[in-house]
Amino acid sequence: MTVRVLVADDQEIVRTGLAMILNAHPDIRVIGEAANGHQAVELARRLRPDVCLLDIRMPGVDGIQATRELAGPGVTDPIAVVVITTFDLDEHVYAALRAGARGFLLKEAGSELLGQAVRAAAAGDALIAPAVTARLLRAFARAGQGGVLRQPPDGLTEREEEVLMAVAAGRTNSEIAADLYIGLSTVKSHVASLMAKLKARNRVEIAMWAYETGRR
Repeated sequence: MTVRVLVADDQEIVRTGLAMILNAHPDIRVIGEAANGHQAVELARRLRPDVCLLDIRMPGVDGIQATRELAGPGVTDPIAVVVITTFDLDEHVYAALRAGARGFLLKEAGSELLGQAVRAAAAGDALIAPAVTARLLRAFARAGQGGVLRQPPDGLTEREEEVLMAVAAGRTNSEIAADLYIGLSTVKSHVASLMAKLKARNRVEIAMWAYETGRR
């Protein structure tokens, strides 16, 4: 299956470069480009890409607001968003993920990691630049903010605890399946169960819950 992507960045040369990198992957196709967040939201709602790749710093409507409008709480039919930026700042990562982003990458990320992030977002997973993952989740835990359930829920099974820890460690569904010697469909079922029990919107919030409750 081809993953259809919309790219938004206020610099044309960056948009062109990202499009070239993504289109070089046989299973990814860029279907639209936007120069700011307002254009990105309009194009995304019209084209319905599988994933939007948004820069944070754009004139007018920035990437955070665009993410909130496309994937935030209350959006009836959200579109997967991956945020990409030059700036490795905790407040940017925090704001992007709170707005509903399924991934966060630095522009220095290579072609392979960029492709992985887009595929993960399209599949409902989340991929955050390895350089910021642990620091980010600890920051979430210290902040203690947001809508993620803080008290341990009833009925978390031993296997769900194992999947919870793996998600918090940044493992993908395929990696979890290999680590735990279970099927991919079983992993997806456990992740869905965790999201329901923890009232989490995505894998990032599952990981946040693990840190906030001292699991990590």
